[in-house]
Amino acid sequence: MKILVLGAGAWGTALALHLSTCHQVALWTHSSEHLAEMVAQGENRRYLPGLHLPAAMQLTTELEAALTQAELIFVVVPVAGLRATLEKIAALNNLLPLVLGCKGFEAGSAKLPHQVVQEVYSADVTCGVLSGPSFAQEVAQGLPAALTLASQDDEFARTVASEIHTACLRVYSSSDVIGVETGGALKNVIAIAAGISDGMAFGNNARAALITRGLAEITRLGVAMGGRKETFMGLTGVGDLILTCTGDLSRNRQVGMLLATGQPLAEILPKIGHVTEGVYTVREAYGLGRQLGIEMPITRAVYDILYEGVSVQDAIREMLDREPGPEAG
Repeated sequence: MKILVLGAGAWGTALALHLSTCHQVALWTHSSEHLAEMVAQGENRRYLPGLHLPAAMQLTTELEAALTQAELIFVVVPVAGLRATLEKIAALNNLLPLVLGCKGFEAGSAKLPHQVVQEVYSADVTCGVLSGPSFAQEVAQGLPAALTLASQDDEFARTVASEIHTACLRVYSSSDVIGVETGGALKNVIAIAAGISDGMAFGNNARAALITRGLAEITRLGVAMGGRKETFMGLTGVGDLILTCTGDLSRNRQVGMLLATGQPLAEILPKIGHVTEGVYTVREAYGLGRQLGIEMPITRAVYDILYEGVSVQDAIREMLDREPGPEAG
């Protein structure tokens, strides 16, 4: 296939490297300076250093020209840039099938990525969502991983999953777009909490409890939004949650660990150097939970720390002082 990957961050570059093993791939960046660096260095040193970009992979900033040569688009930009990117494509009147590789809720609207597609790109275009436990560095290195590709079009989900499935990257298909998207978004919030716990040296028991109760929060909100409960027991739910809460490559976990040292968020984010979706997702998740009447104490604690000026110690104390109830609650 002729595939265009929009977004030359770590995950976009990793996907482009994987896809280029069996397809004709173009990798687009909006920055001419970034393009020049990649061409000169033969790698994406900004976001995924040390991994060679094959000569057969086209690197470009020319969106219109790249679209005319593509059959399928992978959109792998941060959620904050999704609407603007889709508007650029739509303005060129070249509406191709999409696979979304971004995770989170749009700030302000609390829309999921596929809902933004329907609003500003096309309500009729075939669209899929790729998610699951996958650090970009490991996928780019060809280490084993498994993902889920979800679409409301079952045939599209199965076909694309089969096209990008390889010996080192297993890709399963699903029709639960909402479940896959909400699992991928909310796990980043819980990972910040897990990082705080680790930064406070609370131990393995506390982290396991956070992951488990975090999964309960994710499932409650995801089901209320229209996702299927069984989706949250799979790769894009518990699988992605475990990885992001425990892996040293997790940026959201790193944010939590730095918060535990007392550093303010404004100083932490420049140190991370990449977009940390959980920081922005928590605002929309907290608002959606209140709107739908869903109890989300971990999400609220992270929100209070990041946006209400509550200290880490006070947020933890308030969460631990809650009255215990039935585990299923």
